[in-house]
Amino acid sequence: MSDDSTKAEPDDGKVIQKELDLAVTSVKENSTQEDGVKKVVVSRKRVKRKSVSPVKTVVESDVIAPEKQEPVKKQEPVKKQEPAKKQEPAKKQEPAKKQEPKSRGEGSDTESLNRLKKVVANNTPKREDKNDDTNQNRRAPKSSSRNNNRGSYSNKGRNNRNRRDSGNNTPLPTPDQPRILINDLTDMTQPDLRVFAINYGVICDDIISLNKQEVIFLVLKFHIENKNGVIFAFGSLEILPDGYGFLRSPANSYLPGNDDIYVSPSQIRLFNLKTGDNVHGQIRTPQQGERFFAMLRVEKVNQDEPSVAQRRVAFESLTPLFPDERINMESSDEDISTRMINLFFPIGKGQRGLIVAPPRTGKTIILKKIANAISENHPEIILIVLLVDERPEEVTDMKRSVRGEVVASTFDEQASRHVQVAEMVIAKAKRLVEHKKDVVILLDSITRLARAYNQTVPTSGKILSGGVDSNALHKPKRFFGAARNIEEGGSLTIVSTALIETGSKMDEVIFEEFKGTGNMEVHLDRKLSEKRMFPAINVKKSGTRREDLLLTSEESNKISILRNAIAPMDDFNITELIVDKMKKTKNNEAFLRSMNS
Repeated sequence: MSDDSTKAEPDDGKVIQKELDLAVTSVKENSTQEDGVKKVVVSRKRVKRKSVSPVKTVVESDVIAPEKQEPVKKQEPVKKQEPAKKQEPAKKQEPAKKQEPKSRGEGSDTESLNRLKKVVANNTPKREDKNDDTNQNRRAPKSSSRNNNRGSYSNKGRNNRNRRDSGNNTPLPTPDQPRILINDLTDMTQPDLRVFAINYGVICDDIISLNKQEVIFLVLKFHIENKNGVIFAFGSLEILPDGYGFLRSPANSYLPGNDDIYVSPSQIRLFNLKTGDNVHGQIRTPQQGERFFAMLRVEKVNQDEPSVAQRRVAFESLTPLFPDERINMESSDEDISTRMINLFFPIGKGQRGLIVAPPRTGKTIILKKIANAISENHPEIILIVLLVDERPEEVTDMKRSVRGEVVASTFDEQASRHVQVAEMVIAKAKRLVEHKKDVVILLDSITRLARAYNQTVPTSGKILSGGVDSNALHKPKRFFGAARNIEEGGSLTIVSTALIETGSKMDEVIFEEFKGTGNMEVHLDRKLSEKRMFPAINVKKSGTRREDLLLTSEESNKISILRNAIAPMDDFNITELIVDKMKKTKNNEAFLRSMNS
């Protein structure tokens, strides 16, 4: 066969050129030509099955791996030719000018062969390289291929955008671009939002029939398409088990909703984000096949630069100390209850306090007054009021009367919802403390939170008295035990109410478990409240551990003398005396001077 092919080979270069042109034409038209030309452009798999002449082998090796081929005169018979799968990839081939002549008559055909290689390469389907970075970027990770799969929530929407280009690679918005904060829209009532949309220029005939989320989407779409604006948003991050997360809105008490912001796993890893981080950044509207807004650029993390979050120390690694800085509770309205707390059982930054109260003794009112005093005297403190298993009217009243963040879960919701809200709040507080900020959580109540955990934890088989599972109180203790003063900076203060005398054995067991965990206790007395004595505080039973770190030496000495003087008196007379004296004075300093007289 080799001899026949050699004889058939013409000596004239023009004839070879003409045959090569015919081969090129056959490739373009995908038609069947003579057998000699077909073997030049066949795939590598066909080379394994058919034998080829030395001249045709030379042409094929030029296309595949010219640097390793040998001259034709040294080539062995075709049966000894190595399989095409062992040849080097085409990317390693050297320029044709460096190749040696293959055989007689082939030196003049170099240019023709090069043109043939180019044509074959252009008409051959390009195979994707598995190691190509671009193709890797186009393949989203399995855990992040879904746009907001909420675990138990069904979501078929896919996020087709490149997950690996997340972070802060998005171009910065120009100063002249109008900006809009999506949280301002969600905080509006539905009638106010409709008026805002109409005044903004949104044209929609049936805007009355649209719900709040649809109106917000119309406003944002008009803002981007017609005004070339950018959108910003903030929220508390909740990371799901798959690695991605969502920004939950405090206005919805961190309840999952359709207006949540998607945060990709790459952004979470890049900025060392954790559940509870308050993230502020630029977002984009959902693309085709997506259901939720997505974070484009992270601007702030917990009111600091993102670089601070990358090098912060974990909350569990921080050093706890006794509270040594008092939180001033004296307010401008001269409230008696906060003045009594500020003087007799002070609250410091990092305090872990319990307000032990029977029903209808005014514990919620005292909690509200404490919140107002903190927001008035310490604007640098981040205040969070957490209401668990509470009445809806109490939630509304607290939101309207407290200058701080109010997060609530009412009694008509499931126990799992109570647990989810509490865990989001404590996670957010820990992240803020890691950024060396002072946080105060006012919880109402730890008893109801423990009940919720008792219903949600897996049964251990060990039941305590009152029907409390032995594992149910572990997480409520971790919640309450997170309060501490940090040596490196920052503090977390938790003041919670604990229910007693409710007739429930479970409530008594829960209170006994938390009785020795706090370092400050305020006891409310039912007998005092029945006699209409408010605040119904039992001064004898109430107190603060290491109060000498919070009071001045003069205040500490006078309080010790006063406590010794009122010790023989009964509870009602003690409270009546203190309340009467405080009503006659403007502040605690004047009260102490009046007690000396």
